[in-house]
Amino acid sequence: MIYFSSDLHFCHDRDFLYKPRGFNSIKEHDEQIIKNWNEIVTDEDEVYILGDLMLNDNEDGIRKLQQLKGKIHIICGNHDENTRIELYKILPNVVEVVYALQLKIGKYYFFLCHYPVLVHNYDDNKKIWNIHGHTHSKNIFSENKHCYNVCLDAHNNKPIEINEIITDIQKQNK
Repeated sequence: MIYFSSDLHFCHDRDFLYKPRGFNSIKEHDEQIIKNWNEIVTDEDEVYILGDLMLNDNEDGIRKLQQLKGKIHIICGNHDENTRIELYKILPNVVEVVYALQLKIGKYYFFLCHYPVLVHNYDDNKKIWNIHGHTHSKNIFSENKHCYNVCLDAHNNKPIEINEIITDIQKQNK
């Protein structure tokens, strides 16, 4: 299976982040995110995290990332500065750390990056969909209907599987 998520924000002890997600503390937030993740993702699954994995305490953040199942592909976000990027690269379950990525899954083309970007080329045979994070919006589509939000905020604090994304895209296009 292939999953997507973004904006885990492990160790980011700010109530404007964890309270809207339904938590009373960053400790509760981080523990539940790890639990939710590992109930869905297996060690064999591919997971694309689209930025902002952790803040503040790099050592504790890395310990939390090590608990996540899956073969992890990291797309850097605005909080993933150089020190963190180097730490991500040494995690045994991290496949790659990049700033953007293009994927083709079935007949769908996806451009993965932390930020929502306009990528639609209006060719029905080769539409490009942007999968992004960053916004912390609960909406899965932005004003540009070709940008799909995989923030934890929009998916009940869980990763989302690619077939669910494709189903949402198909519904959007009706």
